Amino acid sequence: MKAKGQARRFYGHGIPGVDLTKLAGKLIVVEGADGSGRSTQIDRLVQWLEGCGHATMQIGLKRSTLVSEDLDKAQEGNILSHRTMSLFYATDFADQLENNILPALRSGFMVMADRYIYTLIVRDLVRGMDEKWLKNIYGTALVPDAVFYLDVAPEELIERNFAKNHALDYWESGMDLGLSPDIFDSFFKYQTLVAARFKDLQKTYGFTIVNGNQSPDDVTMELRKNIERLLESHS
Repeated sequence: MKAKGQARRFYGHGIPGVDLTKLAGKLIVVEGADGSGRSTQIDRLVQWLEGCGHATMQIGLKRSTLVSEDLDKAQEGNILSHRTMSLFYATDFADQLENNILPALRSGFMVMADRYIYTLIVRDLVRGMDEKWLKNIYGTALVPDAVFYLDVAPEELIERNFAKNHALDYWESGMDLGLSPDIFDSFFKYQTLVAARFKDLQKTYGFTIVNGNQSPDDVTMELRKNIERLLESHS
């Protein structure tokens, strides 16, 4: 979480011409695997924030009107290289940043992000991409006001995903990596790798790790307390 009085900044080169002092809103990110409870927690936080009088906007991966449909098609066919897929996601992110996130922050909105650049970086690191290259292409990213990573054990993620969808997602199981021919085993191995990478990134980006194995109500209370402190420190 940003310290009191800390100026807004980009992670790298940023976007030219953006006056960061005009971004009056707050950018709050919730990270975590499918089944970690991200969507549930964001919905709860939005209801709470709006009940407190804050205007909100939600963003997430593959929601850009520019490339989201093409990205879905590319994933269905599984025909692109890891680098090309990375650039697709980077384009999706950059479009949302310029056309959704920054305008909303200028208007004083609380922008709730269902995943941000951290998931994209972690996915690519697990697939052997160069970290320096990744940090460069996401150098346009604005540093959020708060980032929460919902850490859930892979065994629990399997149960939650299968209970909800009666299946496991190809990409969330890392099946493209050849970790195992069995999707359950591959999911476990892939999510273990992802969790380890997230904990490595935490040392660099300083986000808050939340125990996602606890009850949804307990997770909500922990997130709310952190956000309340953020709002109080900037009041």
